[in-house]
Amino acid sequence: MTSTTDLETSCRRRGLHRVLRFLAIVPVLGLLVQIGACGPTYQTAGPPRTEAALTGDALVMADGYRLPVRVHRAVGPEPLAVVVALHGFNDYSNAWAESTGRWSANGLTVYAYDQRGFGQADRRGIWPGVDTLTGDLRQVIGVVRERHPGKPLYLVGESMGGAVIMALLGRPDPPEVDGAVLAAPAVWSRKTMANWMASGLEILRTIIPGVVLTGEGIRKQASDNIEMLIGLGRDPLVIKGARVDAISGLVDLMDAAYEAAPKIDTPLLVLYGERDEIVPQASVEKTLDRMTVEPDLAFYPKGWHLLFRDLNGPIVQHDVWHWIVRGGPRLPSGADRRAETRLARSEQ
Repeated sequence: MTSTTDLETSCRRRGLHRVLRFLAIVPVLGLLVQIGACGPTYQTAGPPRTEAALTGDALVMADGYRLPVRVHRAVGPEPLAVVVALHGFNDYSNAWAESTGRWSANGLTVYAYDQRGFGQADRRGIWPGVDTLTGDLRQVIGVVRERHPGKPLYLVGESMGGAVIMALLGRPDPPEVDGAVLAAPAVWSRKTMANWMASGLEILRTIIPGVVLTGEGIRKQASDNIEMLIGLGRDPLVIKGARVDAISGLVDLMDAAYEAAPKIDTPLLVLYGERDEIVPQASVEKTLDRMTVEPDLAFYPKGWHLLFRDLNGPIVQHDVWHWIVRGGPRLPSGADRRAETRLARSEQ
């Protein structure tokens, strides 16, 4: 049996242990406060000094910032339609290499650019902000419209790219486009994630905004195309890890996309892979429920997050081509009917 004296001694030891643990972290807390004093770092657009234009291999924005661009011209005398393609977080325009090869061979001209802070653009890894990303897209649309007057113009966005498109199309003065394709759109907003996650991110943004998180130890798979994933890991233009303030900025963008949903009246095709481990299906469904104009939907039972680059990517690419060129909600793969079935089950 433990005596009262032993219990008192044990309690004292535990109390002393807690005090020592607290004293041990005081210097760390002080360091974090000093780091946090620097505040988050962003690269917002500067004042306009010229008109946006396509110059060589870059789209030059009004503030002079260069967005590297890959132009894949349609085979044939005239394109059937023109596409502006936006990549996801930490990725760049090469994300569309395979898709644009197929699309351009079948009559689509595609402009795929490195968004500000990504790929070969300046100040890689520094978050631009929602207004800057959407402002860049608006200018790109204007440049492309001027180069292809009278041609149907569509936007295609993967993950973060889809969120940028949504945030722009939900503005009071959206640009005129003929439609938009949102592939696994990044809509995991603060309103659809756990409270502790949103609160924790805000704390980290305040105290350690410049610390780079690599995601090491997090077991999430973006695609079943392992060879492609290995290639991304070896590609020096794909950013590995992300600053805390960039992650927080991405969530700001997802908030903006979520809030924009009921304000969008542009024809939409929303794609989602049922094996997506990056954007939760519940977040996508909640966003769809907020839309006042019903979008066309496509759910892929073997699809992951990087739908266009999965092993079944050619199926998705063909569906998107069909939706742009032929129109209508019915898709060759039947993914539209799969979406109807899945959503009907979710509502039961």
